Amino acid sequence: MVQLPTQTTTEIIYPDSDGEPMSDNTKQSSWIVTIKENLEILFANNPDVFVAGDLLWYPVEGNNKPLRNIPDIMSQSNRKVL
Repeated sequence: MVQLPTQTTTEIIYPDSDGEPMSDNTKQSSWIVTIKENLEILFANNPDVFVAGDLLWYPVEGNNKPLRNIPDIMSQSNRKVL
């Protein structure tokens, strides 16, 4: 009898924090929140637009290393809701 090797898959964990603060100071933090909130208001009636702030972004599935240039604010249009 021939036994085929079993295939194991390892669960990939995507960290939700890099341990770094969102901003360097209160003024910068206030601007990040203001811009993000206003983008959410602007696109509130458009379900195809995603707005996020201080989000670790993993653009390549299976790669749990976030981009080194983590955006303070980002928006994505034409998103597919899964």
